[in-house]
Amino acid sequence: MSDLLHTPLYELHAELGAKMVPFAGYAMPVQYPLGVMKEHTQTRERAGLFDVSHMGQVIVKGADVKAAALALETLVPVDILGLGEGRQRYGFFTNEAGGITDDLMLANRGDHVFVVVNAACKAADIAHMTANLNGVSVTEITDRALLALQGPAAEGVLSALDPRAAEMRFMDVATLTLAGAECWVSRSGYTGEDGYEISVPEAQAEELARALLAHGDVEAIGLGARDSLRLEGGLCLYGHDIDTETTPTQAALNWAVQKVRRTGGDRAGGFPGSDVILGELANGAARKRVGLLPEGRAPMREGVVLFADADSDAPIGKITSGGFGPTVGGPVAMGMLASDFTTNGTVVFGELRGKRLPLTVTALPFVPANFKR
Repeated sequence: MSDLLHTPLYELHAELGAKMVPFAGYAMPVQYPLGVMKEHTQTRERAGLFDVSHMGQVIVKGADVKAAALALETLVPVDILGLGEGRQRYGFFTNEAGGITDDLMLANRGDHVFVVVNAACKAADIAHMTANLNGVSVTEITDRALLALQGPAAEGVLSALDPRAAEMRFMDVATLTLAGAECWVSRSGYTGEDGYEISVPEAQAEELARALLAHGDVEAIGLGARDSLRLEGGLCLYGHDIDTETTPTQAALNWAVQKVRRTGGDRAGGFPGSDVILGELANGAARKRVGLLPEGRAPMREGVVLFADADSDAPIGKITSGGFGPTVGGPVAMGMLASDFTTNGTVVFGELRGKRLPLTVTALPFVPANFKR
């Protein structure tokens, strides 16, 4: 672990008894003594605190926020110009084949666009923006940590430190004062639960984390529960459910491409792979990400090959994420299937240890989202 990068909360993780693992070049907590199952339930029922400081924080700034937004729209199929001040939106970088090179969050913070990217992709993303965005500056923020407070108790916990937290809606962004620190806060997250992501100056990150953990409704949560929570929430994990060979339509992310960027819209196209993506949005894709419920108690994990029936030789897809869903009380999975097999209720078969076992195509998410609209 000595050659891995450490987040500003590394010593706190050790103090709390976290099991640390390598993740995207960092030593990260996969679980604490509470255990993955209880950490998952803690987040669903009360609140969990996640260290997500390994992710990339970037400021894109031009003559004004409009210039930054229009520059970024040359790289993403998302309406950034129409994003109001103090609002955030999900998006993704694409390549010339229409594949997703990373997914990200974009926020209008008044005079700039704040971009949060995945840890494993941040060096490539920053290089991509620096090389391809004209007339704007691209600055990585390296002196701030990033925390996520997730769960139904999150509002009460955070608003006790700054009452303005309670006024925020899903996908709002604001500057709040938390435990004496100036924090850039969004009401968003990666669990399907209500919650906040908090960019805090590195020097004050541990003090804020301790203040949040001092609340009776908050526990520290690791990567293990983060993954089971996002899987139940039907949310994509980059490098698994989405990648450079998966288009937004194949990933069932059509909702993230606003009308203004589609064919006939005021700012249609103009991003890498636009011909492919706009064509699929209009005509459909040959494959699609779906929810899958395995029969029985055995989880089916990433890489399991899927077939139309118990005897077919020709694969029709594969599982991209899978595991046990603690809230669901059984195994859940997401997979990429040929479009002819993506209707809810369709039964397909996964090959597990030499046996073909049934799974039923089902609507996502497995657990309804509890965002504050």
